Amino acid sequence: MLWQVLADLVLLIHFGFIVFVLFGGLLTIWCRWVPWVHLPAALWAAALEFGGWICPLTPLENHLRQAGGDAGYSGGFIEHYALPLIYPAGLTPQVQFVLGFVVILVNIGTYGFVWWRRTKPR
Repeated sequence: MLWQVLADLVLLIHFGFIVFVLFGGLLTIWCRWVPWVHLPAALWAAALEFGGWICPLTPLENHLRQAGGDAGYSGGFIEHYALPLIYPAGLTPQVQFVLGFVVILVNIGTYGFVWWRRTKPR
């Protein structure tokens, strides 16, 4: 039971990290220090996708699930949780490359919006 709870906690942290990577730039509207945390996180996420690597949270979650008696899963977080909803055929290097670009484009748009908001006349 404890292992399952810990695995679920890692899953929630993983999901929160992905949401932060995609939309955390919006927090810079209220907190000017956020880019110092957000930009490295977004670059890390894009590098994982471009490199075809698996986030270290995935093996941790699998280890905790296996310690609790579950089978765990193969592949990465996105492949296991998100792709069955979006891309039923599975994760390919091409899809990972597109996901890396999505991270970059979303953040360019977000920071562009924040910059525009800060520089527009009041």
